[in-house]
Amino acid sequence: MGAEVKIWNPVEVAEQARHDYASQIHPSHLTIDPSLELPQMTPLVLKLCKDMFKAWSNLDDSCFVVEKISGGITNLLLKVSVKQENCIEETITVRLYGPNTEYIIDRQRELQATKYITAAGFGAKWLGIFGNGMVQSFINAHTLSPSDMREPKLAAKIAKQLQRFHHVEIPGSKEPQLWNDVWKFFEKASVLEFDDSKMQKTYETISFKEVHDEIVELKGLCDLLKSPVIFAHNDLLSGNIMMNCEEDKLYFIDYEYASYNYRGYDIGDHFAEYAGFECDYDLYPNMNEQYHFLRHYLKPERPQEVSEKDLETLYVEANTFSLASHIFWALWGLIQVIFPLIWSLCFLNQMTSSTVDIASNDK
Repeated sequence: MGAEVKIWNPVEVAEQARHDYASQIHPSHLTIDPSLELPQMTPLVLKLCKDMFKAWSNLDDSCFVVEKISGGITNLLLKVSVKQENCIEETITVRLYGPNTEYIIDRQRELQATKYITAAGFGAKWLGIFGNGMVQSFINAHTLSPSDMREPKLAAKIAKQLQRFHHVEIPGSKEPQLWNDVWKFFEKASVLEFDDSKMQKTYETISFKEVHDEIVELKGLCDLLKSPVIFAHNDLLSGNIMMNCEEDKLYFIDYEYASYNYRGYDIGDHFAEYAGFECDYDLYPNMNEQYHFLRHYLKPERPQEVSEKDLETLYVEANTFSLASHIFWALWGLIQVIFPLIWSLCFLNQMTSSTVDIASNDK
């Protein structure tokens, strides 16, 4: 299947990582089809683990337990528990990339980011790389829900963590990627063809001339704000935030879209994610909720000392860039309709409704 095509050369990636990553990265040339059911996938996962980690190569299959943690839009996450004779259990996560996702996700950029983000103490430790995925340490935590993100204590924690994340230094170009990615998605989304006549008819109701003009206008507005360029997560939805309540630790995961970008975009995109996959924008954070978040972002240790002027500036910045988030993910969703990925169709509906007309969006 196409999903089994290697995205990269694992041995080359591991060798390169050896020069700028503190821990050894274990490579394997094997690939796994993420569309398989778990019973059919499990033997392949065990083979991968034994090939990647030589200490496990002679273990009986009964020592392994494979569980599905989550099936994201662009990847599948598995938990692998390994119990040896001395009863010491080790747990890892195996991340399988979805079919054709390299068409919209820059996997090399993701790899570069993962090395330095994990080295800076965010998320899971990077352990291994294989043909169409990677292996990381297991995080003992639960993912948040959209409603969790608006809880004041958690919102403050997320804001503080995001401020720290924005100070990660990644070698290479520091050019913000927002508009490069938007135009890349626009070019792909505007020339789609569907076999299904009903979908094609719906698709043809989209005026890409209007979308083009809205992007140009919105970029002009965003440029006026002079938003600082920082290293951004770019996809900080609830499912990419994990919390261990017992240890009081918060984690950001999944760096598929991470890049240098505008501060306002990363914050505005996060606010848009309060609406959840149902896109219920009645849940978009109000001014008081946003000010609470922004105070803890701007001055994590002294939030009450943030000036009204600084709050208003970042408030306008974040809410203007949140409109760019709508455009970005709507175009992304149109492209995904072509591929057999989860939740694709809801984005087609989103694109043909309110997200096209930025000027009328009251978010």
